[in-house]
Amino acid sequence: MCGISGIFNLETNAAIDESLLKHINRVQSHRGPDDEGYFIDSDVGLGHRRLSIIDLSSGQQPIFNEDQSVCVVFNGEIYNFESLVAELSCLGHRFSTHSDTEVIVHAWEEWGVKCLERFRGMFAFALWDRNKKRLFLARDRLGKKPLYYTKTTSGQFIFGSELKVLLAHPDVDTRLREQMAEEFFMYGYIPEPFSAYKNVYKLNAGHYMLLEPCTKIQQTRYWDLPVPTKTHSWEDVQTELIERLNESVRIRLLSDVPLGAFLSGGVDSSAITALMAGLQETPVNTCAIGFNERDYDESDYANQIAVRYQTNHISQIVSSNDYHLLDRLSTIYDEPFADSSALPTYQVCQLARQNVKVALSGDGGDEVFAGYRRQRMHLTEQRLRDKIPLHLRKSLFGGLASVYPKADWAPKPLRAKTTLQSLAMNTVEAYANTMSKLRAEQRHQLFHPDYLRRLNGYSGLEIMRQHAKAAPTDDPLKQIQYLDIKTWLPGDILTKVDRASMAHSLEVRSPLLDHVFVEWAFSIKSTDNIRGTEGKYAFKKALEPYVDSNILYRPKMGFSIPIAEWFRGPLKHSLSSTILSENMLDSGFFSADTLKKMINEHIEGKSNHADALWCLLMFAKFMNRQ
Repeated sequence: MCGISGIFNLETNAAIDESLLKHINRVQSHRGPDDEGYFIDSDVGLGHRRLSIIDLSSGQQPIFNEDQSVCVVFNGEIYNFESLVAELSCLGHRFSTHSDTEVIVHAWEEWGVKCLERFRGMFAFALWDRNKKRLFLARDRLGKKPLYYTKTTSGQFIFGSELKVLLAHPDVDTRLREQMAEEFFMYGYIPEPFSAYKNVYKLNAGHYMLLEPCTKIQQTRYWDLPVPTKTHSWEDVQTELIERLNESVRIRLLSDVPLGAFLSGGVDSSAITALMAGLQETPVNTCAIGFNERDYDESDYANQIAVRYQTNHISQIVSSNDYHLLDRLSTIYDEPFADSSALPTYQVCQLARQNVKVALSGDGGDEVFAGYRRQRMHLTEQRLRDKIPLHLRKSLFGGLASVYPKADWAPKPLRAKTTLQSLAMNTVEAYANTMSKLRAEQRHQLFHPDYLRRLNGYSGLEIMRQHAKAAPTDDPLKQIQYLDIKTWLPGDILTKVDRASMAHSLEVRSPLLDHVFVEWAFSIKSTDNIRGTEGKYAFKKALEPYVDSNILYRPKMGFSIPIAEWFRGPLKHSLSSTILSENMLDSGFFSADTLKKMINEHIEGKSNHADALWCLLMFAKFMNRQ
């Protein structure tokens, strides 16, 4: 795992500043503490930070083809590189290393942009073809590895693995993007292809860019979830699922450094650990964190799997009041990021790095097999939406939602406001409403009237609508799985894991997000993924021989921290001073009266605004660094 960076003369003939390239590359040294490398040509400069995983002795980057005319810097792993090396060698290509990186330059020579169709792995890379004067940038299908880019006013194209790389360049435009607050308080992150900054973008998952001097910057999609033309029978699913997942795990065990697995005690990490145990002769290295408050602790379940498979297990109990890491977290993500589970994710990566350099994770199981409660709720609501015309639903349920209180204090069955709102909407609007950190009316109350006027009717919903248009099916469950895979997965889950792991120079591999496995799983019948109130049904049934039932069928817990209690206790003073800082109040985004009211109501116990206040706290920490 590594970090990449670069400068390309898009609309200028300026000399590449080698000292500047080294400067911006070194701000991401945490991504690759083992080595660094550079390539400078007349029109391009490429930088690389290396975390050595495969071919420790000769895998230094940049890596070239035989005549040095093609050069690449690469972040990620190509798991099928050995078969590609064999194929390309038969076609006359000569390899000088045993690194998976080298396969990229020869695959480009042989197949051009279609080389992406051959790669199985996680990646973001930049390849320079000197003969064609062409810069080729690409990102893996599901967005496991990040890539940011911008164009300066002087005409140079700057890119890097993290935003901080670009922000270290003196010519990069750091003006904030007007719409980013609306998007952040809806999603809890800034969705692709946008960033918090006006002219800085993310390369979308499953996309590439092909640049030559004086060409237009344009992203091109090379992969999408396939149309599920053939659904699998129940018998085939039960037979094939473990076989296919075994293969996905197996190809991720290749490493020249110590390797292990995260073991949270949930379904997905338990499944990965179980299959790893059957694929290697030595005990699996596993790690877990537990919390000193039982309501947030899953470590007993992790220990249960560790004992069953006799893993080399390390477990660490951390304080649920470990909020001193909040400032550190806000700097890791470079832009506002509101997933509170980033804190325990950071801690488990820190623990894992004490013993291994590579860890397999269970990320992706809920997206691929429909394990979220919100997905089950959406299907229940959709059955009612399908029976009642939209105009009647808007009148009936919309009216009820407008008068129903936001009862965060009440038992879950009585918290009906969001459900009533969703029943008055179409499918995409309803799912976006369910997914939102703050619903539309909450955002409107939060924002300053002048900001709402500047938005001119724009809503973060537009991003989800655009993805919904490309959905390959009208199956209601698969539609929202598609939306999760296009927004939530790359924007939240994979961003969280990449930054938390890279902060500790740890590589994380996700077998459940192998694109071949995902394509196959997307054709599983929705009725096999959700049965009654049970999500991930087919997955859990297939896992019964490998994972104990009390783990498979217990209520989903997830990584949680007691933020509501923090904000009424040890963090209440810093909460107020941070959110009501001069930078926040002068930003033009917020209504100061609403901010003060939310803080006071929460601290006094009149309302539970924990989720909104967490978003505001993370946003404020970002704003206070500007």
